[in-house]
Amino acid sequence: MTFRLFVGLLVATSLCLPLAACGKKGPNQAPGPQNKITYPRIYPPE
Repeated sequence: MTFRLFVGLLVATSLCLPLAACGKKGPNQAPGPQNKITYPRIYPPE
């Protein structure tokens, strides 16, 4: 029972870790081209 639980957690971890890396890289920026942004703002990092 303990071995099956360990293997299940290992499989779940190995499947979920690549999904945790899926995200936007770099600082937050306003959407759109830089020359069309009327009111530039500094977005807080999250």
